Amino acid sequence: MSDVCENEIAYGEVCVLAAGCLRDSSIPMINAFAPNLSQHAPRSARVRLGGYAHLARLLDKARAVLAGTGGDYHYNCSLDRRFFDFTGIDHEAMLTAIKGGLTDSQMLAWVNEKARKSPAEVVAWSAWLEQNGPGSADMHTWMAGRITETAPGRDDIKTFFELLDLDDYVSFGGKA
Repeated sequence: MSDVCENEIAYGEVCVLAAGCLRDSSIPMINAFAPNLSQHAPRSARVRLGGYAHLARLLDKARAVLAGTGGDYHYNCSLDRRFFDFTGIDHEAMLTAIKGGLTDSQMLAWVNEKARKSPAEVVAWSAWLEQNGPGSADMHTWMAGRITETAPGRDDIKTFFELLDLDDYVSFGGKA
């Protein structure tokens, strides 16, 4: 395997190659500008970009949907809307910015310009979102059904992020 290019980002067992970087390697590559979510999951909602939980996953989903490779993932789902509600960003405006081919760093700058949230607000919101779970009896029932369907016998899944990670893992061949 050749050395890692300065524009390459480690991403689990694969590498992401940024634009303009050539590399000869046997490690599978993910196109960060058009991920194929029928072949692999988006980044975990736990991955923070500029302190924002879920932003990296939201960008992966939006790019894949724009490229027609979104698989079963949806842009502007209820979790995405929590991000948009917190930041005050319109989902269509974000999609338009993403269509422009902006990198994660450029999108973060765009989000920060539009949202105007303090670092403390971002950290607090992200911590809350990461620990968020079902509140109502109906949501507890729904989540219990999803856990039973995905991983019978598991009793350690308490938050929506834990459920998302489990679902992503099992969807691509992992054993629950």
